[in-house]
Formats: sequence, structure tokens, C-alpha cells
Amino acid sequence: MAYMAALLAKLPSPKPQLPQSRAPDISASDEIHLRRHLAGRARVRCELIDPDGGKLVQLVTPAGPQREARVREAAPAYGLPRIKLSRIDLEWVHVLSEGWASPLRGFMREAEFLQTLHFNCLRMPDGSFVNMSVPIVLALDDGQKRAIEGRDRVVLVDGNDKSVAILRDIEIYKHNKEERIARTWGTTAPGLPYVEDAISKAGNWLIGGDLSVIEPIKYNDGLDKYRLSPADLRKEFTRRNADAVFAFQLRNPVHNGHALLMNDTRRRLLEMGYKNPILLLHPLGGYTKADDVPLIWRMKQHEKVLEEGVLDPETTVVAIFPSPMLYAGPTEVQWHAKSRINAGANFYIVGRDPAGMSHPIEKRDLYNADHGKKVLGLAPGLHKLNILPFKVAAYDKTQGKMAFFDPSRSQDFIFISGTKMRNLAKNRESPPEGFMCPGGWQVLSEYYDGKASEEDTKLQEPVHA
Repeated sequence: MAYMAALLAKLPSPKPQLPQSRAPDISASDEIHLRRHLAGRARVRCELIDPDGGKLVQLVTPAGPQREARVREAAPAYGLPRIKLSRIDLEWVHVLSEGWASPLRGFMREAEFLQTLHFNCLRMPDGSFVNMSVPIVLALDDGQKRAIEGRDRVVLVDGNDKSVAILRDIEIYKHNKEERIARTWGTTAPGLPYVEDAISKAGNWLIGGDLSVIEPIKYNDGLDKYRLSPADLRKEFTRRNADAVFAFQLRNPVHNGHALLMNDTRRRLLEMGYKNPILLLHPLGGYTKADDVPLIWRMKQHEKVLEEGVLDPETTVVAIFPSPMLYAGPTEVQWHAKSRINAGANFYIVGRDPAGMSHPIEKRDLYNADHGKKVLGLAPGLHKLNILPFKVAAYDKTQGKMAFFDPSRSQDFIFISGTKMRNLAKNRESPPEGFMCPGGWQVLSEYYDGKASEEDTKLQEPVHA
């Protein structure tokens, strides 16, 4: 892929010419990916991208008489069956309520579930397709199914029995867990974090329907100001006069290699003719596995990155993406890209092994590290999104900073993985100077030193990420 990175770096025009022949070091599949990528760039418009389905779905009931009516309808005295949501279920309600999954209007019915599992997309009434690669479903056990049968709507409640939403025109169907797991993760090997926490012990039935959310989902953890909806983000990009939005998702602290990539992407967009490209720095804020850095600490670290000028606050919007993390590799990265279309992004940065993880049993990566970025260039329903593959960054010993990797002098570079970074912090060792801004590293060190308050420490539990 070095050929692709080198070629793209030389293309200042929004309408580049396709290469006439294939270089010896690029595979046929990479050339297909490159051609699709360049063709997408030629279609770029200097305005916010349209949401999937043409209109952003927003399922939160407006304040006033309409919300008051929903509250009365959801009250226990009204007599509707009630389903208690897990923390992960609530995060999916949040995702649906704000339109991240547009055009979905609620938890999937069986037809939507099957399309997602088998085709990674949904067919619209006009015959067009939108990408939808991960099932967004709600499980029921046998007792809940018996209590609901014959009813057309149910109330969804949180862990404190507070009414959150009403699910209407419901459909109940079989939850074939093995097929769901195999088609989403490509394996049924034991030890998949999301599977163990959200699927294995879930009920044997799924319930779908149209969702009416009573009020905006809040977590009251000090971070709600960062939880901007797609509509909020579109307003902010318009306020900043953005003519391009490029999204960068991560679930780890930001080091200077990440910043180099983001800043270089903005430079390339300016060279392509855009006047004010805006970065959406969009950390994942839902469920994460136990050894990932908790959200509250990642957000503290991201704040330091902006405070110390590693990223420009004037051209960067930091917001939390509320989705749970599945660690489902090329299948899940399509969801990550698709959801950013609904937020207004027309460029998406993708790197090595996106949404991947180590195999839960064997000593290897679960997915091919290059397949995520290739899949994004081929996936149905993502043709209007421009995919920007990572340039590989590493620590350059000769310059004392993070730089783009030069294979002709590979001996000069050190690759510091996320695991190595975490181990350095755990062992109270410092990384090479220039790897991360000092304030950001201090935040990481404080987390691994265990200096968090008791209130923050409870966020280390997986379901509280």
C-alpha cells in the first residue's frame, strides 16, 4: 500500500487522473481499491454529505405536550409491558434515537436483520441501498416473550426502571445466536468480548419495531457536553463554514503519530482545493473491552492534545460517538464509516486493522490487517464517502519525533503499538520524547497509577466504558 500513499500524496486536484498501468509493488485488489477511491474523490461536493435515506432520522420526542403524552403512555399505570435494558441496549437506543443508524427507525425487524447479516446493507423503497453491516437488535428471554405476546407496543426502561422509550408495531422472531455471531465476527471462537457480554447470555428471541424515545439520552458523567448528535454536528460544521469534513475514529489515546496523520490529511484536502476542511475527532464512547482505556480518561487526554496545540482547536471538533464497540473488524468498520455519513462527514480516515483485535484463542490477529480499508472501497452503500487510507507513522529516531515510515531506512524507526504504549504507562516508564504531548502522557500515567477517584475507577468495568 506504500504505492497508494505515494500516489495520493502527489494528487493536488479534486479530479485526478487514474494511473495508466499498475506498478510492480501494488496488487490487483489494491489497484481496484485505489481506482474506486479516486473515482469517489472526483465526485466530491463542497457541502455536507446527505444522510443515508436522504433525511436524518431523529426519534427523540420533542419537548412539550407531545413528550408529556409519551410520559403518560409509558407510565406503569398505563399497563404496557416493560422491558429492562442493559447498559449496552441503552447505548443502542441512544444510537438509534439520534439518527446515527439512519434510515433505521428502531430495533431491527426480521427482514432488516436478515439483510444486515447476509448483505451488509438495507434496500430502500426506491430500490437503492444503504450500508448497514451490524445488527442493531434487542433480545428477549422466554418469559418476556410470553408477557408481550398479543401486544403491539412495549415500554423500554433503564436499570433504574425509568421509562426510556416506547417500541411500537413490534415483531418478535427467533434469535439465532450462532448464525449472528458467525456472520458478524467470522468466527464462533470463545472469548469475543462483545459476544460474551451482550449475546451469549441474552434471550433466545429478538424484538423489533419503531422507536419513540421520550427524552434525550444522558449519562450524567461530566461528558454529556461532548455527546453531540448528528444534527448537532451538522450545525457545528455549518457554523464553522466547513466545505469538507474528515472523520477520525479511535478508542485509544491520541499520540503524535495520529496527530501527524490528521494534520497531513487536512493539508492534502487544502491542496485538493478545499478552503476549510474540518476534522471530526470522534472517539468511541460506548461499550469497550476491559483492557481499553476508559472513556473519561481518554477524553481528558484528548483535551490535553488540543490544549497543547498538537491539533488546532479552530479546525477540530471533538465529540463522542455513542456506539458500543464490537471488535468485528471489516464488518464493523463499515458501520463506523456509514454512521459518520449521517453526521455530515464526506471523508473517513481508515488505518491498519480497524475495529480488529487479537484472536481470542490463537496468537494472531483475528482479521487481515488490510481488509478493513479494502472493504470500505468496495462496500455497498458507501460510494458517496471518500475513504482515506492511513499513511504508516512510526517514531523516527533520527528526528526524535513521529514521522511517516520510510521503508528505505527502516532501521531508523520504532513502532510503538497500543499495547506497548499501555505497558510503558503501567510500568511508569516514559516513551521517547516526541511520541505524545507531555500533558497527554501525564493523564495516561495518572490513570495507570491508579490515582483516579473511586467514582472514576468504577468506569473500568466493561459495560461502563
